[in-house]
Order: sequence, then structure tokens, then C-alpha cells
Amino acid sequence: MSGGGTLAAAAPARVGRASRGRWGLAAEGLFWAAWPAAYLAFPDYLPLLSQVAIAALFALSLDLLVGYAGVVTLGQAAFFGLGAYTAGLLAVHGWGEPLSGLLLAAAAAALLGLVTAPLVLRGGDLAGLMVTLGLGLMLYEAANKAAPVTGGADGLQGVEIWPVLGLWRFDLFGRTAFLYSLAVLVLLFLLARLVVSSPFGLALRGIRANARRMHALGTPVRARLVAAYVLAGAYAGAAGALLAQTTQFVSLDVLAFQRSAEGLLMLVLGGLGRLYGGLLGAAAFVVAHQVLSEMTPQFWQFWIGAALVVLAIAGRGGLLGLLAAGRARLLARRGGGGA
Repeated sequence: MSGGGTLAAAAPARVGRASRGRWGLAAEGLFWAAWPAAYLAFPDYLPLLSQVAIAALFALSLDLLVGYAGVVTLGQAAFFGLGAYTAGLLAVHGWGEPLSGLLLAAAAAALLGLVTAPLVLRGGDLAGLMVTLGLGLMLYEAANKAAPVTGGADGLQGVEIWPVLGLWRFDLFGRTAFLYSLAVLVLLFLLARLVVSSPFGLALRGIRANARRMHALGTPVRARLVAAYVLAGAYAGAAGALLAQTTQFVSLDVLAFQRSAEGLLMLVLGGLGRLYGGLLGAAAFVVAHQVLSEMTPQFWQFWIGAALVVLAIAGRGGLLGLLAAGRARLLARRGGGGA
């Protein structure tokens, strides 16, 4: 009787896990299928879709740092801006090859992360938060003052990017820019998935939950956090390089505090610590920004704020949390109906 009862109780659990797995695969397939569908359905909005992909990569960098490592930052735009200026300056000075420019921009941002990580991780959460904010403001002002190099308030002009792989030129309609941005996003997303599912990623989750316990278990907590900070910086730098290469222009806005704040909004909107949360939040934020700014140019931020309040009241986990709750209710109804 005991063995039969155990098997009977385990069967619904296995069915539930299988059902969740099918739902997850279907949702992932639908999410990625939406990109080529949007490419075909909205050919006049390809520049906007490129911005969605770049914002998604930037939000992904924040998710690696905030959602998985638990390190809150207000200066992620520093890495984004450094990546943008690196790719832009390379192109201005005669090297417009996009892939190598992207890698060099990510490397420059990673180096900045390696240099500044000891300052950010030295104190507590509040001290680190202030350090990231200060670093972002310092880089912004440095770029503003170095007008002969960066273009200052007028922006960096004369950015000419070569065809991707020598074959696909960046056209006025944004086709190449969109496909290039999407390809980079997919590759870096797959890499991020490997990272978070590896022992390194599991260690980051443990550190976020209880750093003291992980240290007692022998995990090099500080080294893991430094590595996460450097990796997140590299991802943000790659996003900045994508913006510079696809628009062929770099403005001071790439280093502005508002970009860091908007990245955090995207992450909170979509859901922390899930990878897809940053991507979904970025898509929702950029599209809502475009639509609401056309409808009410002066008050679009009000409606974004209202949406965040509603999400906070309706449930935890952002848009992904709401979708998960809706799926659970649907499965419960089906189970109840079957019973």
C-alpha cells in the first residue's frame, strides 16, 4: 500500500513537470519565432526592432549581474558607452570591420569591469551602488570634456562600418542592422544560458541567496562576483558597440544615467533572474516608449510608471511572473475539469 501510494503521488508530479516543460519549450519557440515574423510583418519598423534587440542585450547584461549575482548597479551605462565609443572610434580611425569591432568593444568594457570591480565590491550594497553611479557620471563628464576625441555634445560622427563578413552592407532600411543585432543577441543569449546553468552560475545563485554560507562552503565568493561583474560589463559593451555600428553615430546619451535606469526598468518589468525577463521587458519597454511617446510625448513616462505599479500590485516576477501565474491557473482549471 505504501509503495502504491508513493507511485500514485509521484505520477501527477511527473505529469506536472512534463507539462511545464512543454509549456516552456512552446513559449521559447514562440518568443524567438516572433523576431523573424516581425521582420516580415513590419518592414518599415526595422530600425525600431534593432533597438529592441540592442536593449534586450543590455538588459541581459544587467540580469547576469543583478538577477543572478545580486549586485545592484546604477552605472551599467558606463560599459555600454565605452563599448559604443570603442566601436565608433575604431571606425572613425579606419577600422570599420563590425565583428572585430564588437569583440574589441566587449573586451574594453570587460577590462573596465576588471579594473573597477574591486571598488564596487569592496563595501556593502549601498556603497557599491554609489560607486557604480559615480563611475558612470565620471565617464559621462570625461567624454563630454574630450570633445576632440569623442565629439562631445555633438556626438561622434563619421562612423563608417564595413559590410558584415564582407557581404552584407548596412542599408538605409535597417535590414542588415536588424539581422546583425538579432544574430549577436541570439549567440550571447545562448552563451549566457550556458553560464547560468554551469557550476559558476549555480554558485552565483547561492551567493545571491546567502554569501556567508557559500563562503563557509569554500566558494571563492569575491572571485565569482568579480567574474560576473566583468562578464556583465562585456555584454553591456557589446550592446553599446551594436548601437554604434547599426546607427553609425555615437552620442553622449550612451553614457547617461537615464540609460542605466531604463535598463533596470526593463529588467524589473520583465522579471529578474530568468534571462528571458530582460528580453521580454526590453521589448515591452521600447515598444511602449515608441507608442506612448507618439500618443502623449510629454507624459509617456507616467504611463510606464503606472504599468510598473500595476505589475508590483498584481504579482511578483514582472511580466514573466504574470505569465507563469496565468499558466498555473489554466493548468489548475484543466486539472479540476479532468477530476
